[in-house]
Amino acid sequence: MPPGGATQEHYHPHAEEIYYLLKGQGKMKLEGELRDVVPGDAIAIPPGKRHKIWNTGSKPLVFLCCCAPCYEHSDTVMVE
Repeated sequence: MPPGGATQEHYHPHAEEIYYLLKGQGKMKLEGELRDVVPGDAIAIPPGKRHKIWNTGSKPLVFLCCCAPCYEHSDTVMVE
């Protein structure tokens, strides 16, 4: 994600996600709670929980997004 970039706040009714931060720095919003995130952080996002991540640094924010079951557009509800 480029500097200043962000996802739109959303949730997944059925899928669980884990974000694992590899490079950069950012901020994570999970159900209204804000936290700074850095490489090595892993964020577990249960099904149905609203979330958003954005890059607060000057370099790209790189993270893995792991979903179970597999990601499907039909399981994404945008709230922004």
